[in-house]
Amino acid sequence: MGGDARRSGELSPRPARGGSARRWDEDDVRVRPNPRGSRPRTKERPAHADAVDAFVVAVDRGRSHCLVGEGTGDERTVVAMRARELGRQGVVVGDRVGLVGDVSGTPDTLARIVRIDERRTALRRTADDTDPIERVVVANADQLVVVTAVADPEPRSRLVDRCLVAAYVAGMQPLLCLTKGDLRPAQEVLRTWAPLGLDAVVTSRGPEGLLGLEAVRERLAGRTSVLVGHSGVGKSTLVNALVPAAGRATGHVNAVTGRGRHTSTSMAALALPGGGWVVDTPGIRSFGLAHVDPEAVLRAFPDLVPGEAGCPRGCTHDEADCALDAWVEQGRAGAAGPARLASFRRLLAARRPAREDQVPEER
Repeated sequence: MGGDARRSGELSPRPARGGSARRWDEDDVRVRPNPRGSRPRTKERPAHADAVDAFVVAVDRGRSHCLVGEGTGDERTVVAMRARELGRQGVVVGDRVGLVGDVSGTPDTLARIVRIDERRTALRRTADDTDPIERVVVANADQLVVVTAVADPEPRSRLVDRCLVAAYVAGMQPLLCLTKGDLRPAQEVLRTWAPLGLDAVVTSRGPEGLLGLEAVRERLAGRTSVLVGHSGVGKSTLVNALVPAAGRATGHVNAVTGRGRHTSTSMAALALPGGGWVVDTPGIRSFGLAHVDPEAVLRAFPDLVPGEAGCPRGCTHDEADCALDAWVEQGRAGAAGPARLASFRRLLAARRPAREDQVPEER
């Protein structure tokens, strides 16, 4: 065999002594040197001890807008890309991250996100009720503000229920915000969720702007709150009143379909003048809960949890031999027990798929 074979690391035959048989030994091996050196690969990643802390206020087409220097008087917004070493871990609004590179905030500069801090809370949803993949919508929020109008468009109680389930599962405090209170008495709508003991605020349109805005400000002060609601309920109008510099687009309700038009097309965290953050989200048509199990919903009803001990194994809490019925009948959940159990089961029913054009249930 020729020199080409030896250069490729193959064995070259050599005749054995006293015969034509061939044998091989180590002298016949030719090893090609590694032109890139022999340094072993490692799975260790840089510690990035010098990474700068930042708060993600918006995410747009893979680029994150991060606030650096929060509360120092030297705040600036830095555009950053997620580092490859983070793998598939995504960045969402509300994340606390670490940045390296150019963090000056100068136009046309780009930093790298090399660390995503552990999330205190994570609001999740699925694309629909058959999608097994859950997606984080917002991270590290304290409060989920479910915004719905008392009329124009009509309240969609099923959608509100789904948002409440998502808040309970995420460990966030829910707040019900009813808008357009000048069109209909708000108590008629509040009666639907009264057994849940929800905190609620009502706003209405007046000659000088929104009435009831101070009550909303009090609930949001010093907290990170996410506003969720379907299109046309006045969510962007509320945000513009809370944060005058926000400039969120507003729209109107279609007189034929009774639905609003999508106006906010992006998610953004906005600093409240009195402290805290409000995260405005685009209007939603549905809220998938494929990732939620009944036990997670039950934890939002501590007065019913002890009654679960008598349930059969695998109980869905919505069947004939569920022990929660006896628990409530014995008065062990208090005077509001029957109404609380009914609300709990209605939230369970909200997890089941439904047509988008379903008529809101009777109140």
